[in-house]
Parts: sequence; structure tokens; C-alpha cells
Amino acid sequence: MPKIDIAAVPVAKGSGYPPQFNAPCAERLRQRLGDAGGLTDFGVNLMRLPPGTWSSQRHWHSHEDEFVYVLDGELSLVEDGGETVLRAGDCAAFAKGTGDGHHLINRSDAVAVYLEVGSRQPEDVTTCSDIDMMSTNADGRFVHKDGTPYS
Repeated sequence: MPKIDIAAVPVAKGSGYPPQFNAPCAERLRQRLGDAGGLTDFGVNLMRLPPGTWSSQRHWHSHEDEFVYVLDGELSLVEDGGETVLRAGDCAAFAKGTGDGHHLINRSDAVAVYLEVGSRQPEDVTTCSDIDMMSTNADGRFVHKDGTPYS
């Protein structure tokens, strides 16, 4: 049956970033709904951001489009051009290859809930805008922008 039992989908806490970059995202919660449904062409994540938590380091994708839809709460979308408030019912789309890094910050006093959708391009490189970090879908490792691994 295609219906996904959301309560049975594992919840992952934090980001998997190297420790020096994980703190702002350490309390975020992710459920990989696309994986639970057996999807392989794109991912769908149910995300929960407690107050003060970031969705990720600010980043952009070389070969992946990304989309978010806010289900509950309020988030600040941070991009090169500044901040935009997103509330329940709002959405944002991030085209691949723009070089305009983005992330969400929960500056409110309540948990925010949103869906995150992205393609799964094996050649994608994720580049962080504000820190010396990037990763590839090919191996998932976080490395310096010059390609040297974090130790």
C-alpha cells in the first residue's frame, strides 16, 4: 500500500555535519518520507525545527532543484539578498546552479514544521556559502572547498 505510516518513519536528529558546523542544526528533526515510500528520483523530508534551530548551513546545489512548503509555524528564509518570513501555507523554490545560498532559521518561540523536496542527482555538489565546506552526492562526505577532507 502506498500510504506511509509517518509514525513508523525513523526520526534523525542533527545534520551529520562535521562537529564544528553542526551546533545550529543539532536539534533539527528529519523524517525521510520519500525513502520510506521507496522513492529514488527525488526525496521528501518532513522537517521539524525547534526555536533557534537552523535547517542547514546556508548552501546551494549544482545539479539539484529544491523546494520547501511550510506546514506549521514561522521560518526565516536567509539568502544572499536578505531574509524573508515564511509562514504556514508559504513555499519557496531553489533552482539548481544559482550560487545563491539559502537556509531556514526558526526565530519564533514554537516548533516549525515543513516539507523539503529535492531531486537526487548523483553529480550534485552542495556548496556552503558562509563556511569552508561542500559535499557531493557521489560519496556524501563533507570536505573543504579545496576537496581536502575534514579530519
